[in-house]
Amino acid sequence: MKLAIYDMDRTVTIRGTYTPFLLFVAARMAPWRLLLAPFALLAMAGYAAKLVSRKRLKEVNLALLLGTRLSPQRLAPHIEAYADRVVARNLYAKARARIADDQAAGYRVALCTASYELYVHAIAARIGIAAEDVIGTKLVSAVDGTILAQIDGENCYDREKLPRIAQWMAKIGVKREEAHLRCYSDHVSDAPMLDLADEAFATTPSPKLRALAGQRGWPVLDFRT
Repeated sequence: MKLAIYDMDRTVTIRGTYTPFLLFVAARMAPWRLLLAPFALLAMAGYAAKLVSRKRLKEVNLALLLGTRLSPQRLAPHIEAYADRVVARNLYAKARARIADDQAAGYRVALCTASYELYVHAIAARIGIAAEDVIGTKLVSAVDGTILAQIDGENCYDREKLPRIAQWMAKIGVKREEAHLRCYSDHVSDAPMLDLADEAFATTPSPKLRALAGQRGWPVLDFRT
């Protein structure tokens, strides 16, 4: 079984999608919440000072800008509009072509990202990746169906991607030893995922990942050119 796993932000997309998503939806659903953005900056300062975890930072920002309880029905049109915007303005054409090439070569393609599955599904659908092949940060759903500003489990980042990939492979019925695995990322935090791969690609890499790719012999792909 041939599998290709892509990070999303700054690998497939040109820029990050998380903060723009919060601001885009807040501006459309409850513009007054943009007044709370300075408090989000305070939370970021707490993260920089190692007083707040990355997981907690994301929960706080989501609660400030979108609320603590989110209606899927209210969110849906804004998520679709945001996904349209990302695909129109924020995708590397070469990344999209590489995904298509992998699929044409028989690879099952997945996105593995720290971004919320809440909106990644809509982006994935627009580039030909099935919802079941999205591996992202999950949010807690309440009994009444509303979405809470609480991460379900862990933030899908760094080494946390490894158990999530293992869960996805188990779900689709593929054992690691039965798979040929390609992985793509722009950032050194994905070194554990790249180490897992049979073929690892440093895509439009950050300086630290470029240096690590040189040490590990990983090919570098520049999607900007």
